[in-house]
Amino acid sequence: MLSVNIGPLALSLGQALLLGAFVIALIVGAIMGRKERIPIASHLTDIFLAAMVAARIGFVIRYFEHYREDLLGIIDIRDGGFEMLAGIVGALAMLAWKLWRYPPIRCVLGSAAAAGMLTWGSVSLLVNLMETQARAVPDVALAHLDNRPTSLADVADGKPMVVNLWASWCPPCIREMPVLQKAQEDNPGITFVFVNQGEQRETIQQFLNQHELSLDNVLTDTSATMGRTTGSQALPTTLFYDAQGRQLDAHLGELSGASLAHNLERFD
Repeated sequence: MLSVNIGPLALSLGQALLLGAFVIALIVGAIMGRKERIPIASHLTDIFLAAMVAARIGFVIRYFEHYREDLLGIIDIRDGGFEMLAGIVGALAMLAWKLWRYPPIRCVLGSAAAAGMLTWGSVSLLVNLMETQARAVPDVALAHLDNRPTSLADVADGKPMVVNLWASWCPPCIREMPVLQKAQEDNPGITFVFVNQGEQRETIQQFLNQHELSLDNVLTDTSATMGRTTGSQALPTTLFYDAQGRQLDAHLGELSGASLAHNLERFD
């Protein structure tokens, strides 16, 4: 499973786990704080926000070359660019400051923060171990635009592979296409595959012509089987496979040059 739907909102599994851990921290804090009449929800929110800001700053610093020509992209978090280690450091720094600055809440806040962090760390590790054993290139019947049948394994031809699930009606898909096209040109040792979800060949070809896109491997999946097979509940979704066909990573949502570069590092 790559994504989780909460009403109309689709979250990546990582985002859902992080949100769940934050809720656990709030619940533990509310239970412990009620006994001692110490509200700590605002303090936990400060820690969560500090972690997010630090994670974003860490990511931007690491991949700043990709933001030089688009400085507004630094604040556009739709690309999912966050540096986990920087986020952990930010959370711990804010937690330490809160514990030092407000002695009366130390026990309650420390316990709540520990519950959230332990929940996030243990569940993330468990999910990662489970998915590492199960993730492989899906054996789904696809077709080229000339209606020739094919599969991802055939297209990959023994190379690392990036598989983008998209549709012409999806605005984030449209915005990220030039980024993926450039990456395709810059990385000849990686196979880029663009699997359209649910549309007919005529619609796909019209879209490619309209946006003047030159993509090597555009495939049709008129029944959207890839999305269901991989557990993706939203578009765009991009999957990263090594040369042995093992899934190394997945990205839900729009890719920027920086977030794509981050994922491509897994092939090194």
